[in-house]
Amino acid sequence: MSAKSPDHIDMEVGQRIRIYRKTRGLSQTALADQLGVTFQQVQKYENGRNRIGAGRLTRIAQVLDVPVATLLGVSDITKIKSSKRGKDSSPLELLTVSGALPLLRSYERINDGKIRRSILDLVQSIATLRR
Repeated sequence: MSAKSPDHIDMEVGQRIRIYRKTRGLSQTALADQLGVTFQQVQKYENGRNRIGAGRLTRIAQVLDVPVATLLGVSDITKIKSSKRGKDSSPLELLTVSGALPLLRSYERINDGKIRRSILDLVQSIATLRR
């Protein structure tokens, strides 16, 4: 019997949980404590390896202070093409890349439009060199 691979919807829900958890400044352990599960279980939810029942998903939404529909992606923005993977992916998935959220938060605090544009040009140039 082969191991069942995670469902893409479970993975997307998990990605949203990870994003909102990090946005709230919660560790996996802190979220797990509030849910009454282990941090390993939260890892499995976030990776889409374990499905989340309706009651548990509702509790996660309460802890993260978001509507359940948000975690389900009902209000999700349109899909974009991910150049790294060559497949459709959620723009929210980009925030799960290590360092992406702090980078975006720092970028948001820059008020000068010319500096923002220079930073964007720099990052895009570096990304082009790394291909």
